[in-house]
Amino acid sequence: MRVLDNLRFVSAMAWLRGMMGPAIAGGDILGRIGTILFCLCVTVVSVSPHAYAQTKITHTKYMFYHLEAGEIDELIDYLSKSHEKDPADLEPLFGLAAAYAEKGEIKTAMTYVQRAIDAGMPVERFLVGPRTVLAPLTGSAEFKLFLKEHPAGELLHGPMLGAVTHRSARFWIRTLNEVPFKVRLSASKKMTPPIPFASGKTSADEDYTGVLEVTGLDPDTRYFYELVVGGRVVSLDGQPSFRTYPRPGEKSKFRVAFGGGSNNKPEFEHMWDTILIRRPLAFLGLGDNNYYNMPEPLSVSRYCYYMRHSRPEWRRMIASTAVYAIWDDHDFAGNDSIGGPRIDVPAWKRPVWRVFGQNWVNPYYGGGDSQPGCWHDFTIGDVDFFMLDCRYYRVDPQGRDPLYTDPNAVQPSMLGPVQKKWLLDKLMASRATFKIIAASVPWAFEAKTGTQRSSNLGRRPGFQDTWQGFGQEREDIFSTIEKHRIEGVFLISADRHRSDAWKIERENGYTFYEATSSHLTKKSTHPAMPGALFTSLGRPAYGLLTIDTTLSDPEIRYEVVKIDDTVDGTLVVKKSQLSFSK
Repeated sequence: MRVLDNLRFVSAMAWLRGMMGPAIAGGDILGRIGTILFCLCVTVVSVSPHAYAQTKITHTKYMFYHLEAGEIDELIDYLSKSHEKDPADLEPLFGLAAAYAEKGEIKTAMTYVQRAIDAGMPVERFLVGPRTVLAPLTGSAEFKLFLKEHPAGELLHGPMLGAVTHRSARFWIRTLNEVPFKVRLSASKKMTPPIPFASGKTSADEDYTGVLEVTGLDPDTRYFYELVVGGRVVSLDGQPSFRTYPRPGEKSKFRVAFGGGSNNKPEFEHMWDTILIRRPLAFLGLGDNNYYNMPEPLSVSRYCYYMRHSRPEWRRMIASTAVYAIWDDHDFAGNDSIGGPRIDVPAWKRPVWRVFGQNWVNPYYGGGDSQPGCWHDFTIGDVDFFMLDCRYYRVDPQGRDPLYTDPNAVQPSMLGPVQKKWLLDKLMASRATFKIIAASVPWAFEAKTGTQRSSNLGRRPGFQDTWQGFGQEREDIFSTIEKHRIEGVFLISADRHRSDAWKIERENGYTFYEATSSHLTKKSTHPAMPGALFTSLGRPAYGLLTIDTTLSDPEIRYEVVKIDDTVDGTLVVKKSQLSFSK
């Protein structure tokens, strides 16, 4: 058996020891026979093809999977037909250049490079990569000569703002080479007087990205900034600025945008400019921030990230809005995918996590190298935000696949024990007026029904992908809130390709309210579900939270904002509604 098959077999044995140990220990012959038969079944099932294998070319975003698989002629045929069908889509030209270069036909490859550049694709797209796969093209004498006539800038992606506090901010960039970079800030648009430079350096080991932190800033203050890369001031789109947060615990009023479902759709990429209109302090990407749908090869996920980070609309937003991100199934591994309870099993989990960290600027990523994940928290004034990782340690809720089942667990877990303890400890320690818990999947059980095909579990009940598949763990969270009388908890989520508002009534505490939105750059494709307070369908939209704790009865206003900046649904929740003393 392959390594993956061996892991499945070992996991099956561990599962059986937990489930059938008492029978075996008691000398139950039927129990022993059952054990042998089950293990034989697991062995047979485990030799099935890789869960993420592509048998045919279905989308241009998978081009590098097929390129690395050596399916060059089939890929060329598919991309040629794709471009004929939609000449405005430049990605097939990009792929054709890579495919012909892989065949050694550099002159033909360069004709597609030229066509892509003439149609508006920046030359930096070919330089950012995936570098190893594109090396036959970019390393050729013909391409190097082309660069002399079409010089590329050192800055490829960014800057992206993140991890803002009342006294600091971080900046992320990606460059062509390993170079030093600096950020200079000022409270004046004229950049006088400037705050001394903060310095960093990009690293090839981190896919030529770098992050630097500026400290010593004043609370609740707007700052303008300049970026110096490789010793040269970089011309950015407009003059980016951002606002530091109020002091922790300080009453304030601010906006936060959130959502999921942002696959690469050029016709909807102006959503990022729409979000900027309302100038939120932060944007929360709640998963499906990209749709690469396979964890390996990593060239597929990197290519999808490169497309998004190259969009001018996206770059404008992330330069002036603090960004926080978690993943969901489509930017973790695939539809309704799960990671299982083990840190490095399957083996693709840690590499996928590394790529995720190379493309965001979160305050931290789960428990770091010793406990990978994307959960994190941050504070704005007297509001605490808790961002959950709902995929890395998720188990099979039906317990049918030993590889994705924890034999020592008494109930299925979405978060895993370490993250769950982190969340409960954080909630019990919080003194904020509002505590906003962000999950990548809906909290309300009614939000999803039916069946869907899981990329690594096969066909399963679709609703089990939400918290309904992990009802006891959700109950543990809710009952802890009630036991410790934690007030002001508000829930947000994504996943469903629509925008909803829900309420979750409780016998022993206040009603929980949930805002969910996940069609940032795509039209809604999931129907409205009965029981929602309201549902917004149709055009792309995002969720906007206006939080005001200066009021005598603080409130959270949730609005669904469409891509044309119109509002289609509003929910207002007062602090008094999230209280045990109503």
